[in-house]
Amino acid sequence: MNASPLLKSLDFQPRILPPSFLFSRYLRLFGAHSVERAITEPLNSLQCGHLLQIVTNSKSLEKGRKLHAHMVSSGVLLDNTYLSTKLCAMYAICGGMADARVVFDGISLKNPFLWNVMVRGYACNGFPLKALVLYREMLRSGKKADNFTYPFVLMACGDLLLIEVGKRTHSRIIVCGYESDVYVSNSLISMYSKFGEMELAQALFDKMLAKDLTSWNTIISGYAKNNDSGRALAVFAVLAMRGGGMDRATLLSILPACANLAALKQGKEIHAYTLRNSLEFDEFVVNAFIDVYVNSDFIAGARCLFEKISRKDTVSWNSLISGCARHGDAVESLKFFRRMNSEGMVPDEFTLVSALGACDRIAALQFGRSFHAYLTRKGFDNRVILGTALIDMYAKCGSLDCSRQAFDEMPMKNLVSWTAMISGYGLHGRGREAVACFNEMKTKNIGADKITFTSVLSACSHAGLVDEAKEIFHQMSKDYSISPSFEHYSCMVDVLGRAGHLDEVYKLILDMNVEPNVDVWIAFLSACRIHHNVELAEIASHNAFHLNPKGIGPYVSLSNVYAVEKRWSDVERVRTTARMNGLKKPPGCSFIELDMEIHRFLVGDKSHPQSKTIYAKLDELRQQLKKAGYIPDTSSVFYDVEEDVKENMLWDHSERLAIAFALLNTSPGMTIRITKNLRVCGDCHTATKLISKLVSREIVVRDAHRFHHFRNGSCSCGDYW
Repeated sequence: MNASPLLKSLDFQPRILPPSFLFSRYLRLFGAHSVERAITEPLNSLQCGHLLQIVTNSKSLEKGRKLHAHMVSSGVLLDNTYLSTKLCAMYAICGGMADARVVFDGISLKNPFLWNVMVRGYACNGFPLKALVLYREMLRSGKKADNFTYPFVLMACGDLLLIEVGKRTHSRIIVCGYESDVYVSNSLISMYSKFGEMELAQALFDKMLAKDLTSWNTIISGYAKNNDSGRALAVFAVLAMRGGGMDRATLLSILPACANLAALKQGKEIHAYTLRNSLEFDEFVVNAFIDVYVNSDFIAGARCLFEKISRKDTVSWNSLISGCARHGDAVESLKFFRRMNSEGMVPDEFTLVSALGACDRIAALQFGRSFHAYLTRKGFDNRVILGTALIDMYAKCGSLDCSRQAFDEMPMKNLVSWTAMISGYGLHGRGREAVACFNEMKTKNIGADKITFTSVLSACSHAGLVDEAKEIFHQMSKDYSISPSFEHYSCMVDVLGRAGHLDEVYKLILDMNVEPNVDVWIAFLSACRIHHNVELAEIASHNAFHLNPKGIGPYVSLSNVYAVEKRWSDVERVRTTARMNGLKKPPGCSFIELDMEIHRFLVGDKSHPQSKTIYAKLDELRQQLKKAGYIPDTSSVFYDVEEDVKENMLWDHSERLAIAFALLNTSPGMTIRITKNLRVCGDCHTATKLISKLVSREIVVRDAHRFHHFRNGSCSCGDYW
């Protein structure tokens, strides 16, 4: 065909493109899926190089192996150091380190790139020790490490927590002059963060003349992973103030810190920034935001994000299920678990532990039993972590016999399992069984830890076992070399204080080897309230106020101490101070499970569909109790009002509403199980004992401190709570 006049006028000469150019362009256009088609034809060295690069970029290990086989069979790989090096790099980057090592060992002339790619491959693919061994081989062979070698050597040192090796490597980096390299400096910060040496990491960060976003991400992540969320947020605030921007890695570093601190305001600001700047918003980022919102008690925001996820994975479900369970909405947690199953998602161990935890928070025994049956069907019940969760769930749902059965049926038990059983006995006031279980554990040569001692000392407290508690407290330091912590002192204050040894308690607090924390003073204040010691109560409360100005508990306890003494002006003064500080006592709330549904009652609640019949039933019980000789104990009402008003206020308490509901909706003789968020008051305790005898029912009430099993007019606590 004749050329056009225009082409002739431009003196245009058609250019014949070489086959290798056309081949590489074809592969760039059609991608890695064209590799298998390409290797059916004879290939030259340059074409193989292009194919190896495409396989490396796509991390297609299986295609890489097929290409390797084709190169061997075609002979193109023979004595070709360039292709062998690219082949080794492909295997290392794709994670095939065994294949990479075979190719690496077959190359006689190894250049620095080849050594670096192998050190990097081992470090990035879970073989940190092999990375360090190869690094030593590299130095022995006369090759020098450079700024591409050291970051992965430092990564390996950090992963293996080899502090001395890491510091020696740092010294070598300084001598070689690579410390100013941004990539190397970032790796040093990361390594020291893994060692937990954040002061050194911060010093390195501050010395950097040029910082990139990775530098900021690394130091923020270091603080977050070392449980210093406050510093993580402070560094992030500096980054934001400088307008440094953020990426996905920044989000995944800072959001866990926001979650730990329940920093809702910062979480919302970061969320708004990501939306404005169209940052990558994958399921990991969404799950991190859900954790922030759930930990900040912003369940509506967490749920809104969750519903927007098109493909919800197990982590997404777990974030919401565990979050709701941890932060007081156990009912919602169980609803999400049921929905997860109905949508065909398979729960993992974490899901099941979270769901069992939700059951025990509201004593949802029926739910718990259905979970146990599910675990048995799926073969999960022989796993230690789930067996332990079952022990804990049954104990906290009021069924200690089932808890012990789950414990006895465990094929393997660890320290956590034994501790859960001891704690279960303690919750139910069965201190002697808790001590016996502790002693049995010792005979099996299972060493106790701090949590075990806290559990057994708490059990002694609930049962009034003063001598046993003193002996165990002494054993802890003498036989186990465990220094008492705040938790152990709190238990000893509680056990001695409940027994009325207030002067001994005060001396113990003053002689503590650590500064007493708010929990110790609150335990002392509680004992002073029980034994009406106003002077010591004032000392305890003022210390508690100082240590935790935002805690409502000490204000309530001191107010109650004054109310018992009828010092109403002091009562009003304390309540006014609490109101001025923005503090408010949570309302009494009781839960009861019926036919796999959770019913919730607040003090004075009239919102339940059966409200009219519930209050009618309460009036009926009230009349029957009066005939049986019941006299209301209005000392539990800490308000300066008339006696008849106090009586009426007592009958609005949430556990009484729950009892009336249960009597209306369950069969005669069936055990009634109730969970309450606050301590049971004295009059409710007396009334429930009489009701249990009147209706011939066992009534199990779990309050904020322990379990009460009411049977035939008496309580398992022996009126000691």
